[in-house]
Amino acid sequence: MPNDPAVQDFWSELRTTTQARIGLGRAGNSLPTRNVLELSAAHAAARDAVHEPLDVETLAAAVTRIGIGEPAVVSSRASTRGEYLRRPDFGRLPAEQTVLPETPADIGFVLADGLSPLALAKHGAPLLAELVARLAPHYTLAPPVIATQARVALGDHIGARAGFTTLLVIIGERPGLSVADSLGIYLTHRPRVGLSDADRNCISNIHPPDGLGYGDAARIVAGLVSGARELGRSGVDLKDTSRSAELGGTGRGELI
Repeated sequence: MPNDPAVQDFWSELRTTTQARIGLGRAGNSLPTRNVLELSAAHAAARDAVHEPLDVETLAAAVTRIGIGEPAVVSSRASTRGEYLRRPDFGRLPAEQTVLPETPADIGFVLADGLSPLALAKHGAPLLAELVARLAPHYTLAPPVIATQARVALGDHIGARAGFTTLLVIIGERPGLSVADSLGIYLTHRPRVGLSDADRNCISNIHPPDGLGYGDAARIVAGLVSGARELGRSGVDLKDTSRSAELGGTGRGELI
């Protein structure tokens, strides 16, 4: 029976391991009112995360304080949020009047609002700071770029024009009904226009304290950057072996 105390204790223990909505019980033929209201609130939060515009000025100030240069700001061909959602292809192209930076470096960073500007506003600067701390001793780093109404592939235009050896796109991920503020990092070695997702590596679900932490994400990225430079490319041939490093491995990207 759903309301049996033993059954409820069983679900209570499982809920400590996941943010998914499990074992909610019933009130008649429906969910309990509390769970219905929580679901509605989560849906509203996800919608707000998609539509809330990025505060570029505040993010740029936080990024500048990290110390690798004042960020350039670019935009995609999508002129409004509605157009961005209806036309994903526009989000992959730079706006016609946008001047892309030309700053060659081993590693370039693009901070893109993506489908959750909220996630970038909340986690973008501290995540970038961890990446810089991990990578700066070993590579040259370009001043970051902030991209609005952006999809991942917009970074290929930026990275190719600037001359980055490895591109890291930090982007707001699609909100769900459990998490509305998650970031992803897409790593592309030798970026150029026309690449597909098979040419990239993704580190996702970055949203401490419940998701992947900034330090862990930076550690994984560092291993993948090292592996990509050895292999000469990123994508499906490059695997994350950072967990094996904790057991005594090298922590570098595995080449297969």
